[in-house]
Amino acid sequence: MSSLSRRNLMKVTAATAVAPGAAHAHGKTTYDLTVLGTSDMHGNVYNWDYFKDAEYDDAAHNDVGVAKLAALVNRIRGERRGRATLVLDAGDTIQGTPLAYYYAVQEPITSTGRTHPMAKAMNVLRYDAVTLGNHEFNYGLPLLATWIGQLGFPALAANAVNAKTGKPAFAPYVIKRVSLGPGAPVLRVGILGLTNPGTAIWDRAHVEGKLVFADLVETANRWVPEMKRKGADIVIVSAHSGDSGTSSYGPELPVENAAGLVATKVPDIDAVLFGHAHVEIAQKFYTNEVTGKQVLTSEPSKWGQRLTRMDFTLTRERGKWAVSQARSATLNTNTVDADPVVLAAVREQHRTTVAYVNQVVATSTGELSAAASRYRDTPIIDFINHVQTETVTAALGTALPVLSIAAPFSRTAVFPAGDVKIRDVAGLYVFDNTLEAVELTGAEVRAYLEYSAKYFVTLAPGAPVDPATISDPAVPDYNYDILSGVGYDIDIARPAGSRITRLTHPDGTAVADTDRFVVAVNNYRRSGGGNFPGITRAQVYNEQKEIRQLLIDWAQAKGTIDPADFFTPNWRLVRDGVPVF
Repeated sequence: MSSLSRRNLMKVTAATAVAPGAAHAHGKTTYDLTVLGTSDMHGNVYNWDYFKDAEYDDAAHNDVGVAKLAALVNRIRGERRGRATLVLDAGDTIQGTPLAYYYAVQEPITSTGRTHPMAKAMNVLRYDAVTLGNHEFNYGLPLLATWIGQLGFPALAANAVNAKTGKPAFAPYVIKRVSLGPGAPVLRVGILGLTNPGTAIWDRAHVEGKLVFADLVETANRWVPEMKRKGADIVIVSAHSGDSGTSSYGPELPVENAAGLVATKVPDIDAVLFGHAHVEIAQKFYTNEVTGKQVLTSEPSKWGQRLTRMDFTLTRERGKWAVSQARSATLNTNTVDADPVVLAAVREQHRTTVAYVNQVVATSTGELSAAASRYRDTPIIDFINHVQTETVTAALGTALPVLSIAAPFSRTAVFPAGDVKIRDVAGLYVFDNTLEAVELTGAEVRAYLEYSAKYFVTLAPGAPVDPATISDPAVPDYNYDILSGVGYDIDIARPAGSRITRLTHPDGTAVADTDRFVVAVNNYRRSGGGNFPGITRAQVYNEQKEIRQLLIDWAQAKGTIDPADFFTPNWRLVRDGVPVF
């Protein structure tokens, strides 16, 4: 454990404000504590869409960003007039917007020594602790360590263990001393941080051999008793792990979403703030199987759109504190104006990022849209696959055919006719993935396509087709892959698992099971994301080149984006051999 982590582990700070008094109920003196929670902010400080270069808006008129959250937090702190209030975050903080990307890659804080915009914003808001999310590891451990060193509060991850020493790599928990009023005994709030074990898969290149990610329930069962021995009166878990269900990534990660399991399996936990799934759960109670106690849980959506508010009523008997009541709600950040202090702290970096994403990289001969890419072969997805194929071919000089895989990440991405800017490319390829390649046989390519084709619902010949409902809502767009370099049909009248009715080489000959291919793929998929078959194997190519930057570089080098240079229609949806579109 680093010296910083040791300091954070032992850090005990007093709440800055004092409650004006206690209440009395049924002959007992009661006190109150409010805990405010955020999660999955993903690099959002301003209420700004860098891909559109405009104020953020969506169909529900949500707002985003730390500045909006800070305004709500400050309002609640003011309303409580100094009564005990803690603020926590459940992770996925430093990745997700061009703002976060710019200060991790273009002008990395590890080289410049500048403070990361998310550290600036969160320090202004005055968090009490943050849990590390899986995306905190995307840019490597040195950048993560630099960011943690810039925070004015602890960064927690009890289940991230040093692979060599077996000791915690980060602070597992912090115990906060909270004043509940003049003459009242001090309340010691233990905050345990749990990160997602999927990091071992998704960021294997950064963490393999360095960190081990232990099971969340096992880890909580280890640390909660220690926190109680060290004096924690109540325990709150901040977990970067979804509510319940097991995993969307298969047997390599059996328990990805374990917040509910932690609440039910581990005694002496009073509440769980959680994130990772990007959903809003205002209030949900679990019954602990050991104690029978009700455990409050809540998830505050994503990107700063919501703030969780947990309110606890506390009593003290025979020298021990107890939670007599607990409730929570989620508050919408579109109800407040952005906090001007947060905006000012990050204004220069925001403007730098806006200037960066508005750089012109090429001229497009016509408008290219991703709107129909899920169900039609479109030039804009072929643009990704062409660049990936060209990059791998040039690096390997292989005699084997090179195929490429890309997913339709965005339904709104557009290259306009005329000037194409960095933000247009970033809007198409929204993840900071790197390019890798593996070898697959023809049989493995077919199995891969069959797995991908489960994305579509089954539609009988002649049944009406609505693009809005053609896909299974349980399968996200980023877990549907489109392959270039071979021709194939997906028959959506057939059941999943038997839908690839045509699989051919470019010359029309059938792909044999024993044929061999090099397949270009992003690091997320190759490391097991989505649990696609056959792809998690040793790479034949891995130069750690970011795909988004490869797309930008290609466009800049060519100067013109012309579908004639890369568009090769090679797949289609059919029903009994008849094209759907």
